[in-house]
Amino acid sequence: MATTLMKPPTPALKDKPRTGAQRENRLGNVALFILLAVGSLAMLAPLLWMFTTALKTKVQVFALPPVWIPNPPQWDTFIRMWTEAPILSGFKNSLIVALSVTIIGTFTSALAAFALAKLRLPYKNAIFLVLLSGLMVPYPTIMIPQFVMFSRLHWVDTLLPLIVPLLFGNIIMIFFLRQYLSTVPDSMIEAAKIDGASYLQIFRVMILPMIRPAIAAQFILWFMFIWNDYLAPILYLNTPEKQTLQVVIANLNVEFATQRDYPLIMAASFVALLPILVVFLIFQRQIIESVALTGSKG
Repeated sequence: MATTLMKPPTPALKDKPRTGAQRENRLGNVALFILLAVGSLAMLAPLLWMFTTALKTKVQVFALPPVWIPNPPQWDTFIRMWTEAPILSGFKNSLIVALSVTIIGTFTSALAAFALAKLRLPYKNAIFLVLLSGLMVPYPTIMIPQFVMFSRLHWVDTLLPLIVPLLFGNIIMIFFLRQYLSTVPDSMIEAAKIDGASYLQIFRVMILPMIRPAIAAQFILWFMFIWNDYLAPILYLNTPEKQTLQVVIANLNVEFATQRDYPLIMAASFVALLPILVVFLIFQRQIIESVALTGSKG
């Protein structure tokens, strides 16, 4: 009767000791995480203080030592905010201006970037340089001529001066998207033209999906700029019901600061931050894709 030889069980492989480079890499990651955590707390601290101040009483705002967590929280401040100030109309006007400008202006900016990057236009480089030269002109130098022009058009105290000039695109977005499109091979455009596609079809089917992450990143930056703009609205808007949210909050600061009603001002300021947060949460995936693609192309 044959006997089978049994091999002794092999001992379990022990984990290899970490090398010095691995330890340094791990320590570097831990140090970077701690540094980013401290930086994020420094960025979030003013926002948290704004929110907690909105929940305090007038006495707690100036209390020493500072009251970090109000007890009980004054949630009625957020209700009182809508009745004692034109917050709702300011919110609506800011949404009308920001959404109309960024949605239509983003589309026209993408069209302009596509034309300047891929179309065979005469003097397109000169046109692009002229557009870039507009960035060197500060807004206060053209503020008075623009106001005179819009007053003659009877657009003062309306939202039109804040919307119409920006519907034709943003120079910074055009520059960014044009540089993004410069990495797209011209052979793809020529192949689509040979297949019978028009330029609008090429832009809609091929170019838009390709530059969507870059558009999302620029959309958020432009939306933040329009939403937080204060100079142009205060220049053209006089009626409280037609003012944007930033002007309304500034007027609140003048009116209620004498009454030391800082919780009301902080509540309005906190509500003004919510649309930017919502837009960022919606487009955060596209922003990450934009950063990743930019890094891979670099």
